[in-house]
Amino acid sequence: MSIKKQFIKTKPVCKVTFSIEAKDANEASVIGDFNDWSPEEGVLSKLKNGTFKGVFNLDKDASYEFKYLIDGVFVNETEADSFKWNEFAGSENSVLEV
Repeated sequence: MSIKKQFIKTKPVCKVTFSIEAKDANEASVIGDFNDWSPEEGVLSKLKNGTFKGVFNLDKDASYEFKYLIDGVFVNETEADSFKWNEFAGSENSVLEV
């Protein structure tokens, strides 16, 4: 699992690349505050090596809660900036600071 942040000097956005290895999975998404927790808005593409990857432009100077959704199972990002307890989910969410 990994997150790569690329700040754009000319725009108030950060290009964030999410990637997660899930060789046996059929589908994966990243869901969170930035896409209203919508799997359709956070679809990740499967690469030949079994890694799912996607790039999203997120507003800078913000904090986002998120999770991966892999074949219907919620998974946290081990390399997240932090974790935050979420009462609605009854578990911790990954937190991304940009």
